[in-house]
Order: sequence, then C-alpha cells, then structure tokens
Amino acid sequence: MRDLSFVDAVHEALQEEMRRDERVYLIAEDVTVKQLERARLGLSDEFGEARVINGPIAETGILGTAFGSAITGLRPVAEIASINFITVCMDPIVNHIAKYRYATGRGDISLPIVIRTQTGNAGPLAQGPHHESSYEAWFTHVPGLKVVMPSNAYDAKGLLKAAIRGDDPVFFIEHRLLAWETAQVPEDDYVVPIGVAKIARAGTDVTIVAWSRDVLLTLRAATTLERDGVSAEVIDLRTLTPLDEATILESVRRTGRLIVAHEACRTGGFGGEVAAMVAEKGFSDLKAPIMRVASKDAPIPQNRGLAREILMNEDDIVAAALRIMGRA
Repeated sequence: MRDLSFVDAVHEALQEEMRRDERVYLIAEDVTVKQLERARLGLSDEFGEARVINGPIAETGILGTAFGSAITGLRPVAEIASINFITVCMDPIVNHIAKYRYATGRGDISLPIVIRTQTGNAGPLAQGPHHESSYEAWFTHVPGLKVVMPSNAYDAKGLLKAAIRGDDPVFFIEHRLLAWETAQVPEDDYVVPIGVAKIARAGTDVTIVAWSRDVLLTLRAATTLERDGVSAEVIDLRTLTPLDEATILESVRRTGRLIVAHEACRTGGFGGEVAAMVAEKGFSDLKAPIMRVASKDAPIPQNRGLAREILMNEDDIVAAALRIMGRA
C-alpha cells in the first residue's frame, strides 16, 4: 500500500489494463498532448498512435468511433473532457450505445465502452457555467448504461479496472476537485465491483448518502455533528446505477433517518431517486421525513463568490442533520 492521488490512480488503471489486454485503447481530443491530462501521461509513448488516438474536436465522432469499434471486439475508453460537452453527443449515447445489446436481441452480444468525463465545480479555477455542471442523473435515466462516481483514489482505480473489463457501457465520472486527493492504494492488481456501495463511516442517528466529492464533504460534516452529539452514518454509493438498495435500506433500518447530499441542483437530481426508493421500500423504518441537500437550481456562476451561494456545502449537511434530529 502507498499514498496515491486520484488522478495517478486513474493513470495506473489505464496503463495496467492496456498492458493486460491489447484490445483496450484510448480515444479523446488532444489525447497525446501531455500537459492537458496527467492521467494519460506517457501512454502514447508506450502504446503508440494505434492505441492512443487523437480524436477530432467532435464529441459525437469520438463516441461514434468508440461504439463502432466496440461492436468489432475492441474495448475503447473514450474521454469527453467535461460532462457539459456530453450534450452534443446524446444521440450515440442514448440511441445506440445504451440500446445496442437490447436491439440485437442476442444475449451473447457485448458492448464494452467506458466513457470517462469530468464533473462538478472547479473551485478557484472558476471554469463557469459551461464546464462545472453536474449531470449524472441524466444517464441514470437511460436503461443500458452504468454510472460510476468514485470518491477516492482506491475506488477510482478499482472501479475503472472493473469498468474496462466489463461487457457493458459505463459512464465513469470524475469530480475535478478530487484529482489531488490521496488515499492508500495497493500495488497488487484488484478491482472494486460495480454496483456495491460502502459504509464510509458508521453511525447510529442518521444515514447520509453521498457520492463523488460530496462524500468528503459529508465525512467532514459527520465529524462536526459528532461534536454536537449526533452520530451520522455515511454511505458512499460509488455506483449510481445499478444502485445498491440493500446497503441503504439496511442503514436506514438502524438509524431511522435519511439525508441525501449531492452537488447537482435539487430538481431532477439523483437524490430524489434515492429518497423515493427508501420511501417505497423502507417507509416503516423512518422516524422523520427524508431530506435532500443539494445546490440551488441555477447555472454555476463564473464568479466564485456567487458560486458559493449556489453550491451546497458541508454546513448545509450539518444544518440538515440537526433539523432531522429535531435540534434546529
């Protein structure tokens, strides 16, 4: 085990899987421009232009190429630099990549595509409304897609390796502010199973469900709540679809209370799906109404002061927990 940053864990996963399986290749805009993406450093030198492909500045073309090559038996990892840019290539994602296995009517057909993209606010880098959105809920609404959002370097490496080895299309969404967060990562080969959440912190009074960078905010909020006498259990979903319902429901049985926290805006956010699932399947275990903590329904401003007014934060999580406990 050694400390490894999130971005270096992603790099290791890509490098190791490309060494393990010659069918794996990368395609992205400026994929060989080394200063743009640390996760790809040295890959073009090691694997050459046939497996590290400079795609055009055309997201639809990148994903169309990935789709066609996956049908032939290759295993593409296609990068879309920001989840905002996904908007220009929804057709190949929704109508082709997600539906191909179903449309063929054959159970032996596979479509092993990984779509890497970045999401979330950029902090002091201030990239503004066209780069900092959180649209993960869109893709959980499309049957045939898996959506993975790790919160730390260990899970990032293990989940990406699992996604590359799998036979289904996977959205692998990385929060840009996690890039330099470090965690203990083993040197030996390992995978983290897709569709399995984990309890990041045990607690007895309230369950707080989060994913991606919001797990870090929630863990900090749980430390603050502990000083106020509130024991918060933190669940890191890791995978949005398929959703690990069992882990959430079992936690709510113990605590009787549920908060869902996410950086995406409140309306249409995936937190509503988690809340609805617990309301349907765990209603009798609830001691208080389910609460959601989310960002405001507004684009992320370029101005950082304004952005702080829009984005949810750990203080909002603390306030929600105190309210659900009847303490505020």
